[in-house]
Amino acid sequence: MSKQLLVVEDSKPIGRVIRQIGEALNYEVTIATTLAEVESILQTKDDFFVATIDYALPDAPNGEAIGCVLSHGIPSVVMTGKMDEATRQQILAQPVVDYIPKENSQAFLYLKRILHWQITNSSTGILVVDDSSAARNYVSQLLKRRNFSVYRANDGVQALERLKQHSDIKLVITDLEMPVMDGIELTNEIRKIYNRDQLSIIGISGADNGMHSARFIKNGADDFLRKPFCPEEFYCRITQNIENLNNIEQIQKAANTDYLTDLPNRRAFFTKAEQLVPQYIKRNMPYCVAMLDIDYFKKVNDTFGHDAGDHVLKVLALYMRKHLGSGLLARLGGEEFAVIMHGTDEDQLYTKLDDLRRDISVSQVSHDEQHIVFTVSMGMVCNSKEALAKQMNQADTALYSAKENGRNQICIFGVDD
Repeated sequence: MSKQLLVVEDSKPIGRVIRQIGEALNYEVTIATTLAEVESILQTKDDFFVATIDYALPDAPNGEAIGCVLSHGIPSVVMTGKMDEATRQQILAQPVVDYIPKENSQAFLYLKRILHWQITNSSTGILVVDDSSAARNYVSQLLKRRNFSVYRANDGVQALERLKQHSDIKLVITDLEMPVMDGIELTNEIRKIYNRDQLSIIGISGADNGMHSARFIKNGADDFLRKPFCPEEFYCRITQNIENLNNIEQIQKAANTDYLTDLPNRRAFFTKAEQLVPQYIKRNMPYCVAMLDIDYFKKVNDTFGHDAGDHVLKVLALYMRKHLGSGLLARLGGEEFAVIMHGTDEDQLYTKLDDLRRDISVSQVSHDEQHIVFTVSMGMVCNSKEALAKQMNQADTALYSAKENGRNQICIFGVDD
């Protein structure tokens, strides 16, 4: 279901630009050009997810529309062409999400980022740690305006418990001066568990001593704010740290994901498999390592084209997720895939793979009005105590046997080869 965006703007060109931005982010957009229109709209509909508000309207030249929209509990971003200190202070005195000066095209790029964040921030947890309930509440309210999921803790010990309970926490904001465990100690303890790629920490202190910022950073914090802080600076620091984490996540995903099928790539497969296999062996869990290969894949490319071949690879990945979704899946390269999975016994593991093989063999793949039929061959090794590299070679040997014996079948190493 689309989020509702209220755009309060008397300039038709600017209104059109904001509408385009909103619709590009899948918002359903309603535009009002005067305060009277805003009041009329809000009488019958006030469930807007977010609003953008022009500071000066023909019938509300001094920001009156801001209070009107905020009174309905709608998170609001103020757009203003009037940028003096008095106006800025008037805007910031109200619980707005942000304000954006209409200075150049960058204003609309920034607006797009804010509207995007309002949708995505709900999946990001932020932990606020402070022994002062007033300070906790203030910071929490600032974060809730930006639609973050907010958790609270009174001290460092409670904060560590919150981190165990809530895996969505990506940022910790901690005060320095606290009983039981202060912010520096907490930062040090967090860094024993989470590295900078996983979680960011912002230290806060009201003390005048300038060494506290350095102490926080040296103990593993990513940033520091001195109280009392300006909400604008607060939001900038929060955004910067969250975006840094997101960028790192995207880089790691790109490094570990096959670009075509969105399955883990060879590198990610072996990294994870080296952890999984010893666990299965130690716990005496039935498991298998299997290699999959598309039969006569070169013929698919030669007959239907490489775009069709790419489509077949994507379809195979979908079938693998459908039948083997609980296992570790990967595209190793070309038309070669791999899986490691555990189950109740060897027969169940074989049945899962054979169900995948059968489903593929009776299906047709449609691409550019062409119908493509393809099959896969598989080789598997079960419950081996050998090293992963040896098991992969054994599965590959079994796969070769499946190819030699007519394709579209599964061979088990040590049984069928």
